[in-house]
Amino acid sequence: MPKIAIIEDDRPIAEMYELKFKTAGYDVGVAEDGKKGFSLVEHMKPDVILLDLMMPEMMGGEMLAKLRATDWGKDIKVIVLTNVGKDEALPALTKFNVAGFIVKAHYTPKEVLQTVAKVLGKEPKTKSPKN
Repeated sequence: MPKIAIIEDDRPIAEMYELKFKTAGYDVGVAEDGKKGFSLVEHMKPDVILLDLMMPEMMGGEMLAKLRATDWGKDIKVIVLTNVGKDEALPALTKFNVAGFIVKAHYTPKEVLQTVAKVLGKEPKTKSPKN
């Protein structure tokens, strides 16, 4: 079962993604800020992290820099999930080997699930009608 860490300070959004990924067969951990997110990731060792940028305690970019400085976190796949514009945020993040960049307002939860599955090289489990 793939493991995903969702680091998102907007509780309803975090809960929505948690439910979406659990339903799709993922082991899910959630944290509401970068400080708790770093601790979660350190213990969970997820296959992929969905990381918001604008958060209390420790911003997503700071957490990503700290993560990449560790032996255990340097290769974890990270998908930035934010409402910060790509042109504004991406230049500062490219040195941290980000696997994807999602602007929350432009993606449905299903599309986020598909993006994660693609990054992991898997097809997401979806309920399809019988043919």
